[in-house]
Amino acid sequence: MSMMQINGKEIPLDNEGYLLDPKDWNQDVAEQLARTLEIEMTDDHWFVVKYVRDHYDLTTCIPETRHALKEMKNTLGKERATRKYLYSLFPYGYGQMACKIAGMRKPLKLLLDL
Repeated sequence: MSMMQINGKEIPLDNEGYLLDPKDWNQDVAEQLARTLEIEMTDDHWFVVKYVRDHYDLTTCIPETRHALKEMKNTLGKERATRKYLYSLFPYGYGQMACKIAGMRKPLKLLLDL
């Protein structure tokens, strides 16, 4: 277990850098997690991260890629609702990177990226 320091508060992470408690998440935490992954957050990154958070708040589950793509199509348009575009935002995978930035625990199955 490691710790991340944000605004004078220590936030516990697992040994892969995921938050141990999704309730510790806020925008400052997300920005720090993104920096550790060398991601510069754009509006589209934030859209995906907020979608993951909102879906989790409603269902206590992390949305699969197909659900994220459907929401992207409805909101961002068809041209940005592709796996290729999602991987351009999160090159090591939606399940790993977007969920980490969104403050989720590590997904037990990375089928989210299929």
